[in-house]
Amino acid sequence: MTTTGSPRPAVQTRTGTPTAVLDVVVPVYNEEADLGPCVRRLHQHLSAHFPYPFRITVADNASVDGTLAVAEALAAELPHVEVRHLSAKGRGRALRAAWSASDAPVLAYMDVDLSTDLAALLPLVAPLISGHSDLAIGTRLARTSRVVRGAKREVISRAYNLLLRGALAARFSDAQCGFKAIRADVARELLPLVQDTGWFFDTELLVLAQRAGLRIHEVPVDWVDDPDSRVDIVATALADLRGIGRLGRALVTGALPLAALRAQWGRAPLAPAPARVPAGLPAQLARFALVGVVSTVAYLVLFVATRGMLGAQPANLLALLVTAVGNTAANRRLTFGITGRRAAGRHHLQGLLAFALGLALTSGALAALHAVGTPSRPVELVVLVVANLAATALRFLLLRLAMHHRRG
Repeated sequence: MTTTGSPRPAVQTRTGTPTAVLDVVVPVYNEEADLGPCVRRLHQHLSAHFPYPFRITVADNASVDGTLAVAEALAAELPHVEVRHLSAKGRGRALRAAWSASDAPVLAYMDVDLSTDLAALLPLVAPLISGHSDLAIGTRLARTSRVVRGAKREVISRAYNLLLRGALAARFSDAQCGFKAIRADVARELLPLVQDTGWFFDTELLVLAQRAGLRIHEVPVDWVDDPDSRVDIVATALADLRGIGRLGRALVTGALPLAALRAQWGRAPLAPAPARVPAGLPAQLARFALVGVVSTVAYLVLFVATRGMLGAQPANLLALLVTAVGNTAANRRLTFGITGRRAAGRHHLQGLLAFALGLALTSGALAALHAVGTPSRPVELVVLVVANLAATALRFLLLRLAMHHRRG
């Protein structure tokens, strides 16, 4: 449980004020058939159930059908409906433009198909209005969510979120649900750092918010898949993978000013950790274990690939050396939160010391195994895995001693 160093103020409202408390953006591209029913249903729901002034902004990003004309007709027909037209495509581009121009203190967006039940809208934005949270997302992956969609989309969604957890250490559960909100003061700080203009925009925004120490509120939603969805799954997946790679590089190299954002906006612990548990140890162990699993798999693949050409001991040396360098870099950034190049050389030297000890353990285990006979390949691999586990525990102790509380 966390709180802010300087608590967020609740949104101030005055009776009769014309300024919207909530601005709901509906980004659209060639949606002339669905836009009218969507906006009318959303407007009716907000008028009946939302207790604050609101605005609906239709963000038309370069539609080539009658979408813009439909949007302008809706703005003329319904109060508190506005239209923003962009000359270039991209959902992220549309959201950035609409949110940046809005004067509302709470900003949200939802997909035009309204797959998400609107009953979740007030629970989504209430923690932002009160100042309790900084961002809010609808999640289809919570136990209490009710979701109707095909097996293919379910598998893709869960696989993508697992990939985010492994590659970017994401702690939020559903990056792709088109039902999100953010405080405007937070958006002003984060939007200039978000590079993506398409579907990866949401993920990038959430990862940056998490790394800056902001609180992300999650709301279980009822969600029904739109069978007429026009999202190109293959193209979107490839763009997302490129986005993950780009964002991962930026995080590893320290190219983003997250330390300054964390100092200004991050939420500090309510109380120091218990004396018997070193600060950050549980989370560090979890991240170290994840890096260790990936490193062990890479080690075994390299060992098996080179065993026939080089022999057991040289293959073990090569596989350990390659994975040790990657392991130190990954643990430096992901496990201990160190960015930038400061002390990187010293950390890698300490990682090589851990590598040398690991080499001694695994080489000794191999030597002892071959001294008693000629083992089968599976037996050899089992012994190496056990020796690597011991080396991994030793590596964690050494790296934690070297890097903990030395974040740059």
